[in-house]
Amino acid sequence: MTARHEPGLTARFLLAQLLVVLASVLAAAAAASLAGPPLFHEHLLRAGAEPDPGQLMHLERAYRDAGLWTVGVALVTALACALAVSASLARRLRGPLDVLTRAAQALARGRWGARVPAMGAGAEVDALASAFNTMAAELERTEDVRRRMLSDLAHEMRTPLSVLGVYLEGLEDGVTEFDASTGAVLAEQLARLTRLVEDIDDVSRAEEGRMVLDRSPAPVAQLLRSAADAAGEAYAAKGVGLRVDDGTDAAVLPVDPQRMGQVLGNLLSNALRHTPPGGDVVLGAAPHAPEGVVLRVTDTGEGMAAEQLTHVFERFYRGDTARDREHGGSGIGLTISRALVEAHGGTLDAASAGPGRGAEFRVVLPVRHTVPPGTAAPRIAPHP
Repeated sequence: MTARHEPGLTARFLLAQLLVVLASVLAAAAAASLAGPPLFHEHLLRAGAEPDPGQLMHLERAYRDAGLWTVGVALVTALACALAVSASLARRLRGPLDVLTRAAQALARGRWGARVPAMGAGAEVDALASAFNTMAAELERTEDVRRRMLSDLAHEMRTPLSVLGVYLEGLEDGVTEFDASTGAVLAEQLARLTRLVEDIDDVSRAEEGRMVLDRSPAPVAQLLRSAADAAGEAYAAKGVGLRVDDGTDAAVLPVDPQRMGQVLGNLLSNALRHTPPGGDVVLGAAPHAPEGVVLRVTDTGEGMAAEQLTHVFERFYRGDTARDREHGGSGIGLTISRALVEAHGGTLDAASAGPGRGAEFRVVLPVRHTVPPGTAAPRIAPHP
């Protein structure tokens, strides 16, 4: 079955103008034929001319013929003008549309750098070109993230899978015996894979709005203390100071304590990973206008450049110094943290004065009420 051939812009413009011209000419011809002779006759009488009936019929016929010839010449002239205007408009629009079509075809073939220049063909066409360039840039960024994510995901899975494969082959060949040490190695690698899968599932569900939160009134002081206690051993082992600074005056947050503990744990782990021995990290909280609380994790570590700040929450993103494999980490913890904070109706952002000048991560959450004085809050275990 052959595809139906649609007329081009020139044909469509010409057809539209032809319809307008023909309708106008037909209306003018009808008016000239029906109303013209009586009006001509009336003006003759007013001028005092009284021709005999034969002369009058001849004069009216001459008037009608002259009118029809005039309309005919006007029709031909109008058609020629319509053709010229249609061709000009079509050429003016077809050029930019051809450029857009070629760019779209290039984008469809995977050439993510395809862009269209400003063509000066009118505000509407320029707006379309700008929207196309925005879409193309977003698709290019998404493709870059996808490629980087697949590459890093393959890297994260390669090591545990290789270890599992080596041990399995050794067990099959009888070179390795299944003892407590072998079991511990296999369990560790399996746990690493399981944790990676759970992290990816967590961030996907949170970003897609499928995260189920078990909210309850959680005192800010208890959230901070639980997160600091969970990270204390790792900080002490590396020789990095960890201090809690709560300035919220016993505020309570309507959050999922386990998930918020996971957020703070990720932020503290990230700060520890990028703070050298002898450095300091502050886990703090303060009121945030109009009715909210800001949780801060501030370190004196490596810091980040402006370029890194724009990408630090992307899945598997690693900058030159702030997030590389030598420092460990799957590169997804901050992505999960932002998704969980947004699922709570809050925001998570990062700031840094530059490389070598530390960094600060800020979680802003709404607050509903305060803990009555003297009320003891139950201990909240951090997310594993």
